[in-house]
Formats: sequence, C-alpha cells, structure tokens
Amino acid sequence: MSKTPSTSAELGSAMPEELADAGVPRPTHELRVPGDLVEAAEHGLESRGGPRKRVLIIGAGMAGLVAGYELMRQGHEPIVLEAQQRVGGRVLTLRDFAPGLYAEAGAMRIPRVHDLTLAYCERFGLRLRPFVMGNPKTLAYIQGVRTTIGELNGNPGIVDFGLAEHERGRTYEDLWQSATQEIHELYAEEGEDALDRICAEYDRYSIRSFLRERGFSEGAIELYGVMSFREANLNAAIIEQFREIIGRAFEDMQEIEGGSDRLPTAFYHELRNHIRFGHEVTAVEQDDHSVTVHVKTGLGKTTITGDYAVCAIPFSVLRDVETRPAFSRRKQRAIRELNYNASTKILFQVRQPFWERTDGIVGGTTVTDLPIRRICYPSHPGAEQERSVLLASYTWGQDALRWGAMSPAKRIEQALEDVSKIHPQIHDHFEFGVTHAWYDDPYAAGAFALFEPHQQTNLHDAIIAPEGRVHFAGEHCSLWHAWIEGALESGLNAAKAIHEAD
Repeated sequence: MSKTPSTSAELGSAMPEELADAGVPRPTHELRVPGDLVEAAEHGLESRGGPRKRVLIIGAGMAGLVAGYELMRQGHEPIVLEAQQRVGGRVLTLRDFAPGLYAEAGAMRIPRVHDLTLAYCERFGLRLRPFVMGNPKTLAYIQGVRTTIGELNGNPGIVDFGLAEHERGRTYEDLWQSATQEIHELYAEEGEDALDRICAEYDRYSIRSFLRERGFSEGAIELYGVMSFREANLNAAIIEQFREIIGRAFEDMQEIEGGSDRLPTAFYHELRNHIRFGHEVTAVEQDDHSVTVHVKTGLGKTTITGDYAVCAIPFSVLRDVETRPAFSRRKQRAIRELNYNASTKILFQVRQPFWERTDGIVGGTTVTDLPIRRICYPSHPGAEQERSVLLASYTWGQDALRWGAMSPAKRIEQALEDVSKIHPQIHDHFEFGVTHAWYDDPYAAGAFALFEPHQQTNLHDAIIAPEGRVHFAGEHCSLWHAWIEGALESGLNAAKAIHEAD
C-alpha cells in the first residue's frame, strides 16, 4: 500500500486542522450543499426536452470536469479546453518519488459532510480511508521549546506568549471556543437560517479584529495565530473561519486511496473524447446567440464557437483573458479584487518513516514558529524499512510567498535546516525534496479564494452571476472556498443552469 503525506486543499487544501476534538458543541443542523445537487450527482440532472447544446468549458479542473460530465450525461456536447497537459487543476498528486509513493501538492482530504465529493467518489468506485487530523503525539516547537501537543494542551504555560492574567493556563482552543460561543449556539439553533445574520454582523471583521474585539490580548492573538496555522492569514475575513467550523469541515476526514488525482482521472475517462489539451483561451466573445473563444495552441491560434460557455478557471487567471463585449462593471470588479491565498508545500522523500519509531507519530501535524510552520505526517504507517514522504513544510499567505520567492533548491535546503531542529534524524534519512508553490503556477495564480473583510457582502453575488451566455464555476463560485466540494457545487450549478435554459 502506498503512503500518503497528511497535506491540505484546500483545493489545495485546504484550511487549518483544529477544533475537531476541542469540545465545541456540535450543531443540530449541518451546512451542506442542496439535496437536489446530490441527487444530480447520483442520478444525473433532471431529464427534459430541448435542443442539444454545444457548451465550451474553459478549464479542466474539478468544476470544469463535473460541468462537462453532467452536460454530457444529458446529451449535450461539452468541449473542455485545458491549457495544461493534465486534468484536475489544483487537485495535483505528485508521483516524482520512489515507486508506490505519492504526495498531494493540492487538495487531499474530504470531510464526511461533503456529500457531493463523496457521491462522485462512490460513483467512480474510489476507495476512501481515514485521514488523521488531531494527534496528541505530534510536536510543538515554539520559542525553542520542543514538546508534544498533548503535553502542551495539558500545560499551556510551557510556552510563554505573554498572556493576560485571565488568559493564562488556557489553550488556544479554549480561548477560541469562548470567543465564538454565541456563533455556535446561533447556528445550532437555526442552522442555515443563521448564516445571513452571521454574515451581516461579522463580514466586516478580519480574524485579528474579531479577536481584539473579543478581548484577546496581543499575546493571545499570537498564540492563536501560531497554533491554528493562521498567523499569516489573520487579516482574512472571520466568516471564512466561521463557515468551516460551524459547518463541521474538519470532522471525520477521509482521503482517496491511491491519490486525490484518481477523482479527476475518473472524470477524464468519461469525458476523454470531449477534452482538448494544450488549448489556452485568450479571449471570449459572445452575442445573443453564441459564444466564441479565441484559443492558442501549439499549432497557432484558432477560434471555437458554442451555444454557451462555462468559465471554470480562477479569477486570478481570468484577469488576463479579454472579453468582448466587456463583462459588467460588477463582474470586472469581482475579477480584479477577489483575494487569492498563497500556499507552498515542501516534501521530503526519506528512507524510513523514522518519526513513527522515535516519537510514535502516525498522522497529524507538528506546529512550529519556524519558517516551515508545520510538518504533516502520513496518516497510515508503513513498514519500518520502507521509504516514505514527509510534508516538511506547509505554508499559506506571506509565509508561502516567502518560500515561493526562493528557488526550489533553496526551499529544500532551508526546510531541511528547520526540520532538523525538530527531528535531528532527518539528516540520516533524507534523500531528496519536491516543492510546489501555487502562486508561481501560471494556471492557478494562487491556491484558493479567501475573502477579505466585506468581500462576501460586496463581491459574492457578482462572482457567481452569469454574464450573458457565459456561466462561471470553480471553488471561488461557492462558499466552500478551498475545497473540492465548492468546485463540484459550482460546476453542477453551471451545468444545471445551461441544461435548463430555453
């Protein structure tokens, strides 16, 4: 059995692992995609009469693939245009390791509440296995102090963050739970009916400003930022965090056996005759009856015309695509302003998973204030003498941009230096490293959409609105930012709208 490192997707990965076992009250409601979309994933879109439509789909990431697949199932003609030589977008499984080993550069875990993702995994016969989130045996290396997460939770004073008197002796989970108690209670009572109220009240707050208003000292904010892996993203909108936590996004995680890319590959096998690789869309034209895209290929330039289009590339990439006539001012503003977060991963192939023998660690994440920020361990043990892949550094925001500014060789060299402070054995087992920086990827230009304060209120409706015959999809077109679920939801919505159009 191959071994997979515990990495994130948000679509890449996603967001930080916390509070899964923090005693937070579980809501009586669950934040999930609408049931009709799950029904569509299981049985197809509702059949209806009407002409067969030719639909141009820009991008073969998860949103583009699901849109094309569901349109094809209803007899339409999707043409999926992909600039790269692969499908999956920010679902990227790296296989540049010893035979049988792989690692995730992007999305890699699936919460049990993500019904769409699970439905497609079941449809394609993909096997899942548990993805380990919390693990008290993983380590904390902060201010030069090396301890375990279990020990630190039992005695938070091991590390001095200069907390206020009323904060001393409390874990960051405890402080966070107290600060957000009313949010949990409101959602537990009202479910999704509470989301609009929560957005109206809290969309103006960043994580940092919310914590300050709730009385967190600067030391407590630092504690929370370091321990939750959010220190580089403290200026992001607090409601991004609320949605994931009240939506139980970090409970009962699963991973796809054999690699996350097995999901987009399954879509590819169904759609292979409808996908055109090496087709980079440079401009989109439309009139009242059709959409024409201008495409650059290895043979030169060409145009392709269809009845509708689904734009399933990130807005960070769409900024460089010309539109004629120009999109509405609201859409153009959303394309320009939507914030995309950076993410960089550095992975090490090692001769043995020494952390299992020396520290008893199987799965989970080590937290540190070093530049690497965190180390993620494979969720499933391997034979002691077999090679393994360690996620030596997983960073977001400014941390990720700093690593991305280095050459790959420099990233690996610097990460080795940091990891050796926590695991000196790395020098005896390291063989080579592989890295991926999503902001340096020209087909992504960022790891995932991440709202800044006010952006949900000011931009979301414009983000998801169609422009004439052009519809939009991608995780940024859902409120499940950074997750495969959001990409699938948006792709299904786009396919459904086109399928039902007169």
